[in-house]
Amino acid sequence: MPDPEWLKSLVRTKMPFGKYKNTTLSRLPIFYLEWFARKGFPKGKLGKQLEAVYEIKLNGLDDILKTVEKIS
Repeated sequence: MPDPEWLKSLVRTKMPFGKYKNTTLSRLPIFYLEWFARKGFPKGKLGKQLEAVYEIKLNGLDDILKTVEKIS
């Protein structure tokens, strides 16, 4: 089971740059995350968060993020 605090960070953290600046990571479109998957995720915590959101969405588990958004 994923760490609840980690999941909360995915729905609270906002993208700090680019076209989707200030959009929460959980609301980034899959095509944007796919671009990072092809080109490389940023280093550090942000990259790990983006990769986690990508994997969640890729596997059709978006409902997890929606549930965490509601209770956060």
